[in-house]
Amino acid sequence: MELWIFASLMAATLQTVRFMLQKVLSRTQLSTAGATFSRFCYSAPFLWGGVIIYFLKSDTEPPELSFWFWIFASLGGVAQILATICVVTLFKSRNFAVGITFKKTEVIQAVLVGLILLQESVSLEGFGAILIGLLGVLLLSDQAGISDAQTHRFFNLAAGLGIMSGFLFAISAVAYRGATLEVSMPSAMTTAMITLLWVVTLQVVFMSVWIYLREPGQLAAVWKARKSAIWIGLTSMGGSFGWFTAFSLQNAAYVKALGQIELLLSMAAGYFFFQEKLTLREFTGVGFLTITVKKLVLAILKHNFKSN
Repeated sequence: MELWIFASLMAATLQTVRFMLQKVLSRTQLSTAGATFSRFCYSAPFLWGGVIIYFLKSDTEPPELSFWFWIFASLGGVAQILATICVVTLFKSRNFAVGITFKKTEVIQAVLVGLILLQESVSLEGFGAILIGLLGVLLLSDQAGISDAQTHRFFNLAAGLGIMSGFLFAISAVAYRGATLEVSMPSAMTTAMITLLWVVTLQVVFMSVWIYLREPGQLAAVWKARKSAIWIGLTSMGGSFGWFTAFSLQNAAYVKALGQIELLLSMAAGYFFFQEKLTLREFTGVGFLTITVKKLVLAILKHNFKSN
């Protein structure tokens, strides 16, 4: 098995666990911003400790980081913060598995963002996959009990949050891929480690300032919830390390597409841990999005094969 595949699967698994923990904390002790901040706050010390030990034990010199590294790292970090806030908010109004499925529109949106910003062409099969994905999103956004009016049937806050989180996660994935390419280190894992360290450090600084100004009480709440929140930090660190390792080796679209296994993991988590059940309509929506991912990956691979 190639390293990027193993790293992606590991990241998807740990990310599912982390979202489970964040969901529990967001319902009890912490606000949306507090639950989001906890993932960065409690992973930063472990990252700094690991990097310091690595450089003390090895003969490797810390790399010089370019201007574009900081641009990509900052863009990805801010986009990820906003995306995580959207997802944690989404959990309060939707089932766990459906929330993760909304988030997974990032794979579809990454193609659209690439087409608009990078002028990357999309094949006919790729466009067909996007349409199937759109149908899946509409099915999942059909939230019962909101209103019988057609204008509210498919367009509601939960759908908007999910789609926005996917868009922001797509931006962060591409930005992190760009940041790893700006780091010169002996291996993909050390490249991921350095990139992740500075991204998380920036995120801790950004969110500390935000919470201090907007929700100062949450700083104490995050500390009070440390016995639970520390596990969010650890799973966040492990999952992010997996993603960053994969980004340093492979195109971000392929990495995130493989990460769709998180859909199945989140459905299992919702059923076994939160006693949540999916309706037939929601199962159908998940199925359409799953088909989309498979068709999209095949279309990308076919396009790249023809290009080569």
